[in-house]
Amino acid sequence: MTKTPVTVAHGDGIGPEIMGATLQILEAAGAALDIETIEIGEKVYLRGNTAGIDPSSWESLLRTKVFLKAPITTPQGGGFKSLNVTTRKTLGQYANVRPCVSYHPFIDTKHPNMDVVIVRENEEDLYAGIEYQISPETMSCIKLISRPGSEKIVRYAFEYARRHNRKKVTVFMKDNIMKMTDGLFHKVFDEIAVQYPDIQKEAWIVDIGAAKMADTPEAFDVIVMPNLYGDILSDVAAQIAGSVGLAGSANIGDKCAMFEAIHGSAPRRAGQNLANPSGLLMGAILMLVHINQPETAERVHNAWLRTIEDGIHTYDIFTEGVSTQKVGTKEFACAVVARLGQKPNRLKPVAYAKTPPAQPAAPAAVSAAGPGKMELKGIDLFVYWPSRNANELAEAMGKLASDGLKLQMIDNRGVKVWPAGMAETFCTDSFRCRFLSERGTEMGKLIALMQRVSNAGLDIVMTETLRTFDGQQGYTLAQGQ
Repeated sequence: MTKTPVTVAHGDGIGPEIMGATLQILEAAGAALDIETIEIGEKVYLRGNTAGIDPSSWESLLRTKVFLKAPITTPQGGGFKSLNVTTRKTLGQYANVRPCVSYHPFIDTKHPNMDVVIVRENEEDLYAGIEYQISPETMSCIKLISRPGSEKIVRYAFEYARRHNRKKVTVFMKDNIMKMTDGLFHKVFDEIAVQYPDIQKEAWIVDIGAAKMADTPEAFDVIVMPNLYGDILSDVAAQIAGSVGLAGSANIGDKCAMFEAIHGSAPRRAGQNLANPSGLLMGAILMLVHINQPETAERVHNAWLRTIEDGIHTYDIFTEGVSTQKVGTKEFACAVVARLGQKPNRLKPVAYAKTPPAQPAAPAAVSAAGPGKMELKGIDLFVYWPSRNANELAEAMGKLASDGLKLQMIDNRGVKVWPAGMAETFCTDSFRCRFLSERGTEMGKLIALMQRVSNAGLDIVMTETLRTFDGQQGYTLAQGQ
């Protein structure tokens, strides 16, 4: 068999140990891999590279287009960016796929029949990482949800369900509060769902949906979510299935893919031969299917299931009366190798298609052609106002309005405080002042307004223009308006 080029990173903390165990199993199973090893993570960060990856490593990833990555450590603070997020976004890996399966009765779980796949949008939402400090007391993080990004991930979820004989796709979002961002995600879901009449669809507000998933995961099949919800709830799903340490994930793009465990680098467990390599091994199995080596994937997966069934468990899943032997990282790998060619007796054996299903083609847009009519209506000026008196701010700002622009509203953290604000509303030192023109305005007039505000000694810390799109308001009201 021709070997497939694969880029491998051994990571930090427990990463080198679990990667060593994973590669030992893959080699024993006959995986045809041409491995290129790169260094990423903590050592690279501490050399002064805030991205955590050197240019030569990018060259390897662009050449192989397949990345098997152990967990890494991102130093806290200091401007270091998450390498996971950077890799996913740089290489266009828009879909994060995390199967969460229970292995009852061998792994402790309250949900013996759980088999849920979380499909998480991987490139935008709050994970765009666009943050600002806009005043001494206030930070801002921008939540970005785009129609093309939503269309790609929602279509991927339905295609995944169809290819893997799944019956239902559920969307989790919070559009009762975030009506524009999560509202767009929900709208796109509904638009695309009608193109898959063979698959059931449903929608849940994320808070009650999460509660239902934690209580009755059997009610779900494939769940698609924006980035932040998907990150949190895929860990929850893995944990209630049995353990976060047993779950792997695939990060799929049109050209490149990355495979990993969903847990972190656990530096406190490093170097002790304790870590469970199962999560990374599950990621490696997803990789084998992706690179068209399904026979090897099947061989490894069934050997792992047999090992779990035989009670050969690492400390994190060891249970008296169920487990038969507590083993370390190396011993667990050897146990899986010894069972290659075997299948489980009580757990359901896996079978991967000999010709793996193709990845979906580039998603067809469902949005209307053309950009539509966009009209500039005004501006939100965020200003630093440490006195916290909204009425005094309104008096100062109102004097500066002209050119058809009027001060319509002032809010603090999204709650209207002028006109007719309430004394009970707690305010910080950052206020938003909304100026609107009934007939529309021009950028030059907005710039002139900002100049007048600045000349008056008021400190503008952030701005957002206000627009309509085909006559529809492209901004929300404040709470209380």
